[in-house]
Amino acid sequence: MNKIMSDKKIIALYTLPALILLLVLIYVPIVLTGYYGLMEWDGIGPMTFIGLDNYKTLISDSLFWNSAYHSLLLAIFSVLSLIIYLAISLVLASQIKGADVFRKIYLIPMLLSSVAIAQLWMRIYHPSNGVMNRFLTSIGIENPPLWLSDTSLVLFAIFVPILWQYAGFYIIIYYAALRNIPNELVEAARIDGATPFQIAYKIKLPLVSGIIKVTIVLAVIGSLKYFDLIYVMTDGGPNGASEVMASYMYKLAFRTNDFGYGSAIGFFLLLLILLVTYFIRKLTTSREDNVQY
Repeated sequence: MNKIMSDKKIIALYTLPALILLLVLIYVPIVLTGYYGLMEWDGIGPMTFIGLDNYKTLISDSLFWNSAYHSLLLAIFSVLSLIIYLAISLVLASQIKGADVFRKIYLIPMLLSSVAIAQLWMRIYHPSNGVMNRFLTSIGIENPPLWLSDTSLVLFAIFVPILWQYAGFYIIIYYAALRNIPNELVEAARIDGATPFQIAYKIKLPLVSGIIKVTIVLAVIGSLKYFDLIYVMTDGGPNGASEVMASYMYKLAFRTNDFGYGSAIGFFLLLLILLVTYFIRKLTTSREDNVQY
């Protein structure tokens, strides 16, 4: 076995199928998206090369930047929600009674499809028969808000199911990381008189800091390219009040048949995500990490 694995030709032969799949399924479409972004194209007919015109249009497109602002807000709320998920995981990992039951309850949204979650929350937000407005009416509020029709509320109303949808995902990641902390460290701190807050802040959080950095990157990337729940619940409306970059790109490419401009937005979104990921990693890399590298 060692003889086989020391042969570079055999290693290349084994990795070649995976490399070909990676190139065909990921990198070729990325290159083609950038290429189509240089064209005026309806997705079917002949293409016309227009250089960087689509990208120049994008820079001056107020609708795009409005959708980018909404995506940025979603990313900020997603990162802030990680604090709540981490707090819940700290409680669940402290061996409280019923921790397994709560962990499974938090995982339920992950088992539902985005369409099912959208349908559920559309009923909750229903203006007359929804649980939310019935509750507000029962406590004396005569004109409860139109959650998905009010342009000043719709974006934040949609953020709630989105954050709820991914709560279980992040909680299970934090929970697994916290459970891997050696119990001897926690017991030693307790014997030395450390409070539960001190144990969490000075022992557990530093030991899972690497996982926290990864989840921040995942939350930001997922928010910037988020699409499905918003598409089903509001389709970016009303009047673009809940439009995000991915839904705006979809409308231009597949509804107005401006495939060239849609591709330019898609390629710009990719570059933006790469740039944001780079800066997050730079900001969250500590001196100790640099020493290790």
